[in-house]
Amino acid sequence: MENDVNGAPVLDVWCELQCPDCRTALTDVRALHERYGDRLGIRLRHFPLDKHQHAMAGAQAAEEAAVQGKGWEYAAAVLARVEEFGKRGEPLLVEAARQLGLDAEELETALVDGRHFLVVDADVAEGRAIGVTGTPTYVIGGERLDGGKSQDGLRERIERIADRLLAAAG
Repeated sequence: MENDVNGAPVLDVWCELQCPDCRTALTDVRALHERYGDRLGIRLRHFPLDKHQHAMAGAQAAEEAAVQGKGWEYAAAVLARVEEFGKRGEPLLVEAARQLGLDAEELETALVDGRHFLVVDADVAEGRAIGVTGTPTYVIGGERLDGGKSQDGLRERIERIADRLLAAAG
């Protein structure tokens, strides 16, 4: 079982910012954060799909937003405009950064220099190694839950696992 730096169990959310199902999954992520707060670490992991031409740039932009302290907020802002992102690409990423008060020029530079490529690539490699094939996919307590086909009942399954992990931790 993986724990975060505070000793809390971790929920990895394998996502990509051009995925409409990931936008839907944000409702569950928010509900889980509300229910557990800091007792459950929720970590955004990247799994850009080849079928989405801007997904890799989106993942790298999300990493830069995280460096600037607003990773989840940025992911939510881009996912809220997922269809537009599919059409506009990188200009939308920079615009979303600006609207959140991030250093949009630094985000744009990060997209050009590729400074976050290795982080994203490592997420993809780890995802493939554990059997992630689509998004959203959740991993908690060593269990992989695939939300790419259906998200029905996933939050409840995550809650049961999280409750069990938290009870075992004492």
